[in-house]
Amino acid sequence: MLGWFQALMPREERFFTLFEKHAAIVVAGAEALRGLLRGGDTVEAYCQQIFQREAEADDVTREVLVAVRRRFITPFDRTDIQDLISSMDDAIDQMNKTAKTIVLFEVHTFEPHMQQMSEIILEVAKLVLEATPLLAAIGDNTGHLNALTAKIVTLEEVADDICDRGLKALYLANRRDGDQGDAMKPRRPVRD
Repeated sequence: MLGWFQALMPREERFFTLFEKHAAIVVAGAEALRGLLRGGDTVEAYCQQIFQREAEADDVTREVLVAVRRRFITPFDRTDIQDLISSMDDAIDQMNKTAKTIVLFEVHTFEPHMQQMSEIILEVAKLVLEATPLLAAIGDNTGHLNALTAKIVTLEEVADDICDRGLKALYLANRRDGDQGDAMKPRRPVRD
């Protein structure tokens, strides 16, 4: 009976448009992040672009969350819609936090590992943008969505490896002379 009733009710297609709009904003933010992490005189301009994209993404997120509360029938589970848009928004929020930190500490040069991470972030953002329109017919697009998900998981593993190598390089470049890699070893106080 509920299935018949739902078939008669108009579906809210606006969610899919908003998901795609948000994903496009995340791609624009990721492009700005990549430019930012190239360093140089354009750092501040790219930071401003990221700040603007994050504000735009917040507007779309807010619109989705309001639509979830106001619609009787949603294309899929309300909690799943909220989780999806929140996860997408978390991505641009992290870019925004990165840009704020760079502005705060006036950083203008970046390590190769950071630049590699920005390339992966952009690639994943593009995959999410490719996936969002497929959600409108999820049953028909399961295979394609699964393939995109597998690519994203693989890229996440690559990003984790780059992050680990970058952290190790940072540690090795900044450890004190005489350290043999045992950062947890307690040091004896120097006595006068």
